[in-house]
Amino acid sequence: MSLFRVMDIASTGMGAESVRLNTTASNIANANSVSSSYDATYKARHPVFAAELQRATDSQSKGAGVQVLGIVESQKPLQIEYSPGHPMADNNGYIYKPNVNVVEEMADMMSASKSYETNVQLADTTKRIFRRVLQLGQGQ
Repeated sequence: MSLFRVMDIASTGMGAESVRLNTTASNIANANSVSSSYDATYKARHPVFAAELQRATDSQSKGAGVQVLGIVESQKPLQIEYSPGHPMADNNGYIYKPNVNVVEEMADMMSASKSYETNVQLADTTKRIFRRVLQLGQGQ
């Protein structure tokens, strides 16, 4: 595998983890929102990733990058709370809260942050190898 391919893989990994971080941040930001209807309530979102296997098998390299296929809404049930005095309560006195688990989202954010950092370190190491190879070519 060429060093250029390593940089490609690291950059797709950073892009994917950036999407994951932004999606997780959006979930945390909306975790305490309240709605008066089930349909209008924020639902947790999660990115779907896939390895770019087709691209990897078409070329002679062994590595595969990451592709973001899309972002899907969680199918977990929403939190429904009886609160007839709440200004957002529906006709039956219920308010609806997102299906966001802040503890899970924080763990996901830490994981995404570490994965992003790993890809940055990989790209930086590859850059240092490139620089060293160029220095060797100059006779230093």
